[in-house]
Amino acid sequence: MSEIAEPNLEEIRALIGEFPLADAEAGAAAAARQAQLTKPAGSLGRLEELAVWLASWQGRPDPAMERPRVAVFAGNHGVAARGVSAYPAEVTAQMVANFIEGGAAVNQLAAWVGADLRIYEMALDQPTADFAAGPAMEEADCARALAYGMMSVEEGFDAMALGEMGIANTTSAAALCLALFGGEAADWVGRGSGVDEAGLARKVAAVEAGLAANPEAREDPFEALRRLGGYELAAIAGAVMACRLARIPVVLDGFAATAAAAVLQRLDRHALDHCLVAHRSVEPGHARLLGALGKTPLLDLDMRLGEASGAVLALGLLQAACACHNGMRTFEEAGVSGKA
Repeated sequence: MSEIAEPNLEEIRALIGEFPLADAEAGAAAAARQAQLTKPAGSLGRLEELAVWLASWQGRPDPAMERPRVAVFAGNHGVAARGVSAYPAEVTAQMVANFIEGGAAVNQLAAWVGADLRIYEMALDQPTADFAAGPAMEEADCARALAYGMMSVEEGFDAMALGEMGIANTTSAAALCLALFGGEAADWVGRGSGVDEAGLARKVAAVEAGLAANPEAREDPFEALRRLGGYELAAIAGAVMACRLARIPVVLDGFAATAAAAVLQRLDRHALDHCLVAHRSVEPGHARLLGALGKTPLLDLDMRLGEASGAVLALGLLQAACACHNGMRTFEEAGVSGKA
């Protein structure tokens, strides 16, 4: 049996050039149906937009949300040793165990929307290197993490909600955003899991050190991911890519998940057309990032939990959009007079 070739960053990068477009015909048919439903035009607001968006990416005028999938990727970060989180690194593995046992918020929310929840551990006993002193990942490790995320995407589900778990990953996300979009470290750094003023200062210092130690991160988005990201963030980027290749709609969770996906947008400005952002995190960098990406979140609930919690809530909105789109009668079917 021949050996399976190891993935490499350039081969994965080349896949972006193969990204398909949305199905314009299905989207147009869905928009036409929306115009005939028993309601004033636009009166359901973004629920109408969501139905058309889903139809465009699912390639069907009657979008479905009967089989949603939630994927939570978990990884550990070497930069955590710098005291940038309110919790120790071992909490990542402890929370993964909690997910598996059904005791976390995402478990309750996934059950509420009837979503299939999958948890992916990313070598928790082998954290990335401290990016404040050099690259977080070797090229091969980053490529493997991207490929792992891609392999999590299977056929047979209607949309994918993506989230993460990883102590110190808001520090990594802030460093990624600084490399991708510029500004100052303080523009992107927030309190994450609830650090005090001293912890916040350590986060800013770690991000500044990371960019100083990895100047190449500013030159190429994949280098930014490799040098400043984490295994779980690379896996999210890979999952976003695989979903696009399969025309599967994606719901991104908060700051860290959106930062991971932003790597792709910096390589192709249309790379995230199949993605929406579930909510605006309390992390101050998230609002700045959403502005840079041109994304308007669906929810703003002062959440900052991660673990795909906000993304699962947004799946409920997608289900509501489908229910109205497919279940409402048209003016003709209901015998209701249309607009004069």
